[in-house]
Amino acid sequence: MEMDELQYTEFIKKLMNPENLFDEPEPLKGVRILDVTSVVLAPSAIDYLGEFGAEIIKFEPRRGDQMRYVTPYAYFWKNLSPGLQEQHHNRYWVGMHLGHPKAKELFYKFVKKSDVVVDNLTPGRMAEWGVSYDKLREINPRIIQLHVSGFGSWGPYTGRTSYDAIAQSESGFAYITGFEDRGPLKSGVWIADWTTGLMCAIAILAALNYRERTGEGQFIDISQVETMIRVLDWTWLYIFKTGKNRERAGNRDLAICPSDLFECLDGWIAIAAFKEEEFYGLCKAMDRMDLYEKFADPLERLKDENARYILNEIAKWARNMHVGKIEELGNKYGFAASRVLEVDDIYYNKHFRERGAIQEYYDPLYGYLVDPVYPPRMETPSRIKWGARPLGFDNEYVFTKILGLSLDEVKKLEEEGVIYKWNPEVPSQCPPPDWDGKRGLKFP
Repeated sequence: MEMDELQYTEFIKKLMNPENLFDEPEPLKGVRILDVTSVVLAPSAIDYLGEFGAEIIKFEPRRGDQMRYVTPYAYFWKNLSPGLQEQHHNRYWVGMHLGHPKAKELFYKFVKKSDVVVDNLTPGRMAEWGVSYDKLREINPRIIQLHVSGFGSWGPYTGRTSYDAIAQSESGFAYITGFEDRGPLKSGVWIADWTTGLMCAIAILAALNYRERTGEGQFIDISQVETMIRVLDWTWLYIFKTGKNRERAGNRDLAICPSDLFECLDGWIAIAAFKEEEFYGLCKAMDRMDLYEKFADPLERLKDENARYILNEIAKWARNMHVGKIEELGNKYGFAASRVLEVDDIYYNKHFRERGAIQEYYDPLYGYLVDPVYPPRMETPSRIKWGARPLGFDNEYVFTKILGLSLDEVKKLEEEGVIYKWNPEVPSQCPPPDWDGKRGLKFP
């Protein structure tokens, strides 16, 4: 007997019930990643994989990851920066700088027991420390190393400093974003960091699959700017064939008409109706069948003069409507219409909470926290087990469990300055003020 639509929905919901997260297997369990990264660009890549069960060991310099100090509105909670937390889940935290000669030798031992090394240091920095790919593959021929930087490991721009804003600007992304009568506009989120992180995660998975089939590791070089170039969809073929530049167009979609944001009496709404039957429904809802009779052909609607006219007519109609009414008409007549939600609307949204897109979890060090979890819903789902940790928080656990050192040997490494923990004078490196000295530790 075939399922109807409701039965299918219920079947999938039961199959991927977020309430059963921790009862399901982790697809990347057994993959060990050595994390020599900072800020957002590379940590986000590893975070995606960590939420699917990869074991991540983060090596942090004495000053700590830069994101311990980069936080919105100078807001900290229990010494924790939200800027650090978002891309640092499910890791083990080690205070160790690879530039130290003894640290380098310890790192070699980790490489022998690991699958992937990820860094976003200045190109060539790992080589200066004696831990570049040529050395690492001597130690472990199956090792995969991913290096990500603004402009890549070779080429005229190699070594130039890059941040998210730089990548948005250098790729053309910022130039095409914004309204035609104003200047370029940067995205309100670190889109170049997060998108590049996703590209990195896919590359690592591809390399792991290749190694599974061949036994061979490899080096991966990723440029943040090139990632954003890839995001600019049809731009490059258009320039190649027409010789014309791509200019800013505001919220208007240059390839779909209508597809734009419109102001209503009580907020903003997104409306899209590209297919002929969708545009018919919109015109019916507006009581403007004259628009359909003239512009039924989607390609006719895309001509600049026609698109401007159509969007202006929709804008005049929407200005006298309530958002909820247009959503209701969209459902009735078959065109897409959705309220432009504020961020806190998403936070409390029942749909996303039910699907587990926003996960509330208990962190043994900080208590209850809320974070978005990696989006794919699978029978072997992603999950957040714990959040960011103080500098060097897991030193004992990592060196005893993975390298088999004794606690006395770990203590000696600390005395020699090879490994270290948080500086009590730097709160953003430290545990929460109410920490009892045990809570959250993986090692008793």
